[in-house]
Amino acid sequence: MSFDVALVPCGGYDDADVEAALREALSQTDGLDFVKPGMRVAVKVNLVTAMKPDSAATVHPSVVCALSRLLVARGAEVVVGDGPGGVYNAAYLRAVYDACGMKQAVQPGVRLNDDFSVVQIEYPEAVRAKSFPYTAYLAKADAIVDLCKLKSHGMMGMTCAVKNMFGTVPGTAKPEMHYKYPRAEDFADALVDLYEYSKPSLCICDAVVGMEGNGPTQGTPRKLGCLIASKNGHLLDVISAGLIGLEANDVPTLRAAVRRGLVPANAGAISVFGEPACFALRDFKTVPAQSDVFFHVLGSGPVGKLADAVAGRVLTPYPRLTPSECVGCGKCAAVCPAKAITMARGAPRIDRSRCIHCFCCQEFCPKGALKAQRTVFMRLFGSGRR
Repeated sequence: MSFDVALVPCGGYDDADVEAALREALSQTDGLDFVKPGMRVAVKVNLVTAMKPDSAATVHPSVVCALSRLLVARGAEVVVGDGPGGVYNAAYLRAVYDACGMKQAVQPGVRLNDDFSVVQIEYPEAVRAKSFPYTAYLAKADAIVDLCKLKSHGMMGMTCAVKNMFGTVPGTAKPEMHYKYPRAEDFADALVDLYEYSKPSLCICDAVVGMEGNGPTQGTPRKLGCLIASKNGHLLDVISAGLIGLEANDVPTLRAAVRRGLVPANAGAISVFGEPACFALRDFKTVPAQSDVFFHVLGSGPVGKLADAVAGRVLTPYPRLTPSECVGCGKCAAVCPAKAITMARGAPRIDRSRCIHCFCCQEFCPKGALKAQRTVFMRLFGSGRR
């Protein structure tokens, strides 16, 4: 029997343990059946920024190495890459590869992506992202493997398989997409479009150590102790969300996938190898994602528009600065797609009227000084979810 999703215990990043767990997960999902000798397989890894593996912000190199070995053993040519935030060029990606330990993955038949060209994609079947720039190394691959990390996320609540495909868009184009789709609901649909266009043949999640709290880059490492595999990223995301105390309705990308008929909302309809309850962390600290906001249009007239504006202000989380942790580097102002942040006397000032709540500032603050914050109303009357 082949399962929809497989969860296999993996207590740490020892190479032998990781490869054994990965082999088991893939055997239970027929995960490598797509590989044919001579095929070029692109492994799209979550390398969000240049951070060391023990930060839990990026996929651990031992998982990349183990997967690459298994692919090469089947005759594949493997290219490992990502399009992290920042300039999409050799110098920047070299720094990311070095910091994240990706050089360990280089072996006969495996290389790090050094093609930084971009192609423009027209995707008329999309719900939102009908046209977008796309990293060319993925377009040239015969198959894509989505290798993600389970983390909390300021805008989407959780980043896992589907959110990982935002890295198919080169770093410098990411702010444009955020600005084009400022509502979490629309941005989630665009992410689902990117995933559906890419059509990964296999999705693997590094949930040996995830990230909770101020994710996806400045949170706290939290051990879950498993590797997760599936041929379907939406199904993998449903099961992964459950491990950190979230349901499909709590994660905008899953809400979009359910609405579009791409995944059942009920995890019970998914065949799972392993026991999710053995890895679930009910006290896992998630960020107050925009999934908490009810995106109901209250009317097109003046009263409805006013009600929508008030509801948005009252319900939508926002980035909050902790001054004592800020070093005045200006990174937040540089990455803000709405140009809502300016630097004054060495500190960022956020124009709330221009903020689109994309949390790029929170994601790329190198000191974690910007955090996703619930509004006073939501803290007083909202759910207890953190």
